[in-house]
Amino acid sequence: MGLLSQLTAWLSFSHLASVAIAQNEGVLHTEIGRLNNQSLLWGPYRPNLYFGVRPRVPSGIATALSWVKVDNYVDVQGNVRYTCEQNEDMAGYGWEEYDTRKGGIQTIHDAKNQIDITTMFVKVPGGAHGGNWAARIKGEPRDDAPADLKSTVIFYLVTEGLDETIDIAEGTPTGFDEDVTFTGTSKHLGGYKFVVTKGKGLHPTSDHPASAQRDLEKTVVHSDTVPLHHLWQAKKLFFQALQGGVNEIIKEYGPDTAPPPWQVYQLPNAAKSGNIQIVQKVFEGPFEFDVLFSSESSGKEITSEDLSREIKLTSEAFNDRFKETFAPKAPFNTEKYEKFGKSMLSNLAGGIGYFYGQHLVDRSDAPEYEEENEGFWEGTAEARGRRQEQAEGPYELFTSIPSRPFFPRGFLWDEGFHLLPIIDWDTDLALEIVKSWYNLMDEDGWIAREQILGDEARSKVPAEFQVQYPHYANPPTLYLVLEAFLDRLQKSNGSQGAGMERLSEGDFLQTSHIDNPELGFEYLRNLYPLLRRQYSWFKKTQFGDIKGYDREAYSTKEAYRWRGRSVQHCLTSGLDDYPRPQPPHPGELHVDLLSWMVGLPEHAQEYNKALDAISHNLVDLHWSEKKGCFCDATIDDFEEHSLVCHKGYISLFPFLMGLLEPEDGKLGKVLDLLGDEQQLFSPHGIRSLSKRSVFYGTDENYWRSPVWININYLALVQLRNYALQPGPHAAKAADLYNRLRQNLVNTVYKSWEETGFAWEQYNPETGVGQRTQHFTGWTSLVVKMMAMDELTVGDSSHPRDEL
Repeated sequence: MGLLSQLTAWLSFSHLASVAIAQNEGVLHTEIGRLNNQSLLWGPYRPNLYFGVRPRVPSGIATALSWVKVDNYVDVQGNVRYTCEQNEDMAGYGWEEYDTRKGGIQTIHDAKNQIDITTMFVKVPGGAHGGNWAARIKGEPRDDAPADLKSTVIFYLVTEGLDETIDIAEGTPTGFDEDVTFTGTSKHLGGYKFVVTKGKGLHPTSDHPASAQRDLEKTVVHSDTVPLHHLWQAKKLFFQALQGGVNEIIKEYGPDTAPPPWQVYQLPNAAKSGNIQIVQKVFEGPFEFDVLFSSESSGKEITSEDLSREIKLTSEAFNDRFKETFAPKAPFNTEKYEKFGKSMLSNLAGGIGYFYGQHLVDRSDAPEYEEENEGFWEGTAEARGRRQEQAEGPYELFTSIPSRPFFPRGFLWDEGFHLLPIIDWDTDLALEIVKSWYNLMDEDGWIAREQILGDEARSKVPAEFQVQYPHYANPPTLYLVLEAFLDRLQKSNGSQGAGMERLSEGDFLQTSHIDNPELGFEYLRNLYPLLRRQYSWFKKTQFGDIKGYDREAYSTKEAYRWRGRSVQHCLTSGLDDYPRPQPPHPGELHVDLLSWMVGLPEHAQEYNKALDAISHNLVDLHWSEKKGCFCDATIDDFEEHSLVCHKGYISLFPFLMGLLEPEDGKLGKVLDLLGDEQQLFSPHGIRSLSKRSVFYGTDENYWRSPVWININYLALVQLRNYALQPGPHAAKAADLYNRLRQNLVNTVYKSWEETGFAWEQYNPETGVGQRTQHFTGWTSLVVKMMAMDELTVGDSSHPRDEL
């Protein structure tokens, strides 16, 4: 049954229950909502940075970490670590354990700077502003580093509130001997205290005359007040502050008799009130220090002893919960795969960010955007070139991201895949993210497919991709998440009701919307109008033309076409350069979009009619008996309906969405194509395009051969479902399922083990990870794959799997 159809039925059923909610249950809902917000308020929500903590409020306090080796002059400026980057000679980095509500451990293996940086982050609830949090920063020289490796570490504190400052007592001329304490008051966070501890570690020395001016054993604080829109560029501000001191030293001593680099690259101590505080320490060899944030409303300041205790408890809780939720099953039930799975889940959750700011939208309604004429892609390119976009917002978004170094922003169709593991781990967290996305919807029902909110997010995006267009869609994958939630809600029966007596416990927040069905119903009731609006927007903007070309089809309404096509790309489909009919034509019909639409009928009573129409039209408009697969359609030179069959992911979409009946002969042909090693099936997963295609591996080769984990995951789920249903294709589906599962897991694991990274895609011939590194977005679906059962052919004892 389609998502909106299920929601209509369930919300009608729950109406009487909602009317009967007692007053104390209403209080419970309010309190759960408050606690949910509090437990998720703080986090490393600046995933574009190696480590950056901020709250989920528009103008709060943001922190960041950077470091660099300072044993020579040559490497310093190019090797200061701050934002995650693709090409910084990292031997891997990321969260080894991470729970969004509690914290975790991250290690950064910096080969270029010859040091491994570990960040341990924990949250301690209490008070009215998310409680306290703390981080321990440790540095350990790598095996190839000199014993006296010189490193400088910089910690940034900024306040984003208008006319707000972080205060500190002015320090001595050379710095601070012990802990450094900052205080302040924030509109959204109340009063607070920051402590950066003295920490542990040796400090380099120097017999240069300048050593009297700068004491390397002391912590330096450099304070400043800068325009708010510059605060996110903390690394640039550090270099600007550093430059003055460097110039003074060079002026006094000259380049030939300058002090050693670890002394030259030290900020002048200038501690005072300001909206940015830069804390710098210089170490020789290993080091460790803590950053302690105490909210005034919590009533108790956090200490380093508290941090040590909480690190241990957080790690124990994470490992116990992982075994309950995602313990790998045969043949992956070994320690190495468990460690791998923890990394995949932790980096997915640790990649969640909070973004706030304006984005660029072209609402010009240029006539070219109707895409009604042949050659329309040239007109749309010209219209975009007129640059009629305007800034809109500000908006805010709480979202997981595909990749910290390359795609640190929200992507609509990626998000549905991201949340499939997260909803298993923390249902309420997934619902918070879904709600955040739907809050971005405009009055027509459109959500921008890329969320590039604010200058910091835009700094990572080429100009040609920054503008969003309100007639461009993206696959509606969030309904996969809502279906998973609805299924859990239907099965729960409120058997684990949270109750007021459990509000002191933290873990129940992860499932409070399931344990309390009336809370789940309320969530869905609020979301339902937005889902209907989105469906109407799809129908209005992505319709395909059946009547205008005298096509013969069961339904004259159920056909769809992605807008935004060019000769080389269909970016809106998500399968960017996958071959489509050439040249683009306004009469095109896209089988993948029709398949996605099956999840979005508007009303329960319309569902059977819509599903029936889509099922018939998939065959009438998109099935090629000659090719034995589903295909896109276009209008040929004789103005007639014509199928264009590029065998690959597009051909599989009706299967991927579970739209074929178990006994259907077309299912058998789709499985034959999927399992054909000369076409799609490889030792490393299902290829995106058939090896026999003339387009295989050509041009950009983005979706023209590589293995993509998100599509493979959908295939794996459906293979399992068909294997567990009676039918002539069950045995074949089970065999393909077992082999595909092993191929996928081993491919992602091997690249992770060899490189330290998950990757955007995988080479179908070698299994090597490709394109974007640290792609712990939908590639993290491998954690769900490992948690699936291995099937015995003919075994129907397993329950059907859900997405």
